[in-house]
Formats: sequence, C-alpha cells, structure tokens
Amino acid sequence: MSKLTFEDILKLLSKYNIEELEGVEIEGDIEIEIEGLPNLQAIGMELGMAAYHLARAAMMLGFPFQQLLQPQKPIEVKQKEEELELIKKKFEPYKVEWSGYVEEVQLGATKKDGGTRDYVIKLGGEKSLPFYIFDSEQPNLPAISIDVFDRPVPLPKVVRMHYEDVMENPEDWAKKVVKEFNADAVTIHLISTDPLLDDTPVNEAVKVVEDVLQAVKCPIIVGGSGNKEKDPILLEKVAEVAEGERVLLASATLDMDWERIGRAAKEHNHVVLAWTQMDINSQRTLNRYLLKKVGLPRDSLVMDPTTAALGYGLDYAFSNMERARIAALKGDEDLAFPVSSGTTNAWGAREAWMKESPLEGDSSWGMREHRGPLWEIVTGLTLALAAVDIFMMMHPVSVAVLKELIQTLGGKKEEVECEDWIAVV
Repeated sequence: MSKLTFEDILKLLSKYNIEELEGVEIEGDIEIEIEGLPNLQAIGMELGMAAYHLARAAMMLGFPFQQLLQPQKPIEVKQKEEELELIKKKFEPYKVEWSGYVEEVQLGATKKDGGTRDYVIKLGGEKSLPFYIFDSEQPNLPAISIDVFDRPVPLPKVVRMHYEDVMENPEDWAKKVVKEFNADAVTIHLISTDPLLDDTPVNEAVKVVEDVLQAVKCPIIVGGSGNKEKDPILLEKVAEVAEGERVLLASATLDMDWERIGRAAKEHNHVVLAWTQMDINSQRTLNRYLLKKVGLPRDSLVMDPTTAALGYGLDYAFSNMERARIAALKGDEDLAFPVSSGTTNAWGAREAWMKESPLEGDSSWGMREHRGPLWEIVTGLTLALAAVDIFMMMHPVSVAVLKELIQTLGGKKEEVECEDWIAVV
C-alpha cells in the first residue's frame, strides 16, 4: 500500500485544476513523523502543519471550513407566557380501603347495660390506620386511664407530689384522678397481693375493687401484682365481685392460667387484656387460645403487646404494634383487636426521673420536672400513631397534653391552645 502526503494530494488537485470533489472518500491513517529528538515545540509545529493541510483539503473537498471559525451566536428560546403559569390542581389525599377492621370493645356498663357506670368507653372500630381520617373516620379516639395502687408505692418525686395526700387511700386516689385530672378510666393495681410484699389475701384485696367502683362511676381496669400463681385466682374473684360492670381484667399471659381468667371474664361479662412481650406470633397465639379454647366473645378482648419507653426500645414497641394493626386491617382476624399501652413504663427510664446524668462530665439533662412528663408524652404520642386505643398513664400534665394532641389529630379540636403547660408541673 502506497503512502500519500497531504502535499501530494494538493499537488495532484492543482495540476489538473480541480477545485471541488463530489462523492469522494479518502480512507487511511494519518501518520505524523518527527525527526530528531521530540520536544513540545516540534510536536506543536507538526500538528499545526497537519491542521493546515487538513483545512485546505476540507475546503477543496467542498466543506465550508471557514464557518467553524466564526463566533457562534447564542440560541434564543422564547417561552410563551402560558407556559410559565403554575398548574392549578386541587389536593386530593390518597385513599386506601382496607379489607379488614378492628373489633369494637366496650369498657364499663351503664344502668341500661346492667352496670352502675355513668358512661362507657368504646375502643377500636377502626377501618384505617390511626388518625387517617381521610381514609375512614376514626369512630373512637384513644382513651386514657390513670394508675392507682392499693398501697403506697415508690414513685418519682415529680409524680409523687401530685398524689402524696391520697396514696394511703385508693378510693380517694381514684376520685382525685377522675375529678381533678380528667381520667377517662381508672386502673387499680392490686400489688399488695404479691407474696413478696404484703401477700394480701384475695378476698380482702377485692374489697378495694368494690370500694373504687363505689367511689367513681367511670369504667375501671383491674390488675394484679404480676404473680403467675396468684393473679389468675385474684382476677377470677374480681370478675365475680364486679359482675355486670364490664371491667378490663389485666392481664392474661401465656405463662399463667389464661384459661381461668378467660372463663371468668366470659361468665361475668368482662373484658380480658391479653399481654405478650413484643412478639406478634405470641400475641396471635394467646388471642387464639382465648377466642377458640375459652370461647371468649370477640368484643371482649384487648391486646397489650408491651410498651417500651422512649430510649428503651420504643422503636420496637412501635413497629410491633403497627405490624399487628396493619395485619388486622389486611384481614388477619387473630390480631383485629384494640391495643392497650402501659405508658407508665416511661417512668422507668432514668432520664425521666433522675436529677442529673450519672455520667461524669455529661451535659445537663435539664429539669426533671419537665423531662419526666415529656418522656411520658412522647412515648404515648408515638404509640398513638402506631395503634394504641387506651393508655395507662400517671402524670396529670402528661395526660392533659396527650388528650389535647389526640383531639387535634382526630379532628375534634381545630386550634391548639399554646399555653405554658410547664407552669403547672
């Protein structure tokens, strides 16, 4: 294959007076030869000569090479005025229609129901996620019960200061939380029955329940001491003495005689609180046992999947409750029940009650009079967004703030009054 330089091509074109070529393609490689020791100046010169010859060849072949050297004017794009206007569109929230729903459970019974309560509390009944009122109206907003004990108990100072005058008398304690702190219900904990505390006999302990039922006319929740052997016997007796009042018996668990508690609730028309330790499969199992083996009516069961406080596993509690609620809305009948939260557990967090950080050199935690209620509020509000239908709480300010937040989220209160609630701590 012979080699031609650009000079050879130009000479041939000049020799025959050819000014322009049409339909001609020149194929091959371009080689640049540099004699002697290469340096930048020599390379630049050779490239310049190559560019010169390429330009001349391009022009002779008919390409308007000169146009490439002209400065290019920017292209002007004109937009029509109507293209600059924002699109006007009405907001329509995305709606989800679920196939399942949450059972509605009633706590308390009025005279027409065979009880003596002034009003009842209805839990559950949802057909959508909490406060998704644009999907489906939430028929029953979460209720709040305040804890009362049948004996004085060690409480954080910021809580104890509100109850010091009634801690020796559970009936007065119950009256105070209803009349002064606006509790929807009262949770009476019969902890004195614990064999490691007073070991109060069952027959004596249930008298406190009778006294509380006389002292207040709201629905009540009755809990034991947590003793696996004694609690089923105790709750069975509570069901008997409180017959017709539709009390929530707290609690039946897988590791105690849940069947005895379930039968007592069924016989005396009460509600069972089914408590499990943050395990959705255990919750499903316990619910099935109570419904199928005991025959407990579906409108007589409330779940308690366990509440872990802010900073102590709140994310796990939230996820577990939300999973159960979504499963219920998708049609899982074993989990389609209202959820209870022992929000008082927030006071077990050291950040809620300790005066200051135990860590040397740590920054200030701020006033515990403020921290404690906030800890309980955040724990409660977070779980309200997950699935909770009834809260068990302690601090009166926490109760007041959470009530207002629930009313606002539920569309029952349009304006939030930004009062200085810290002043009442």
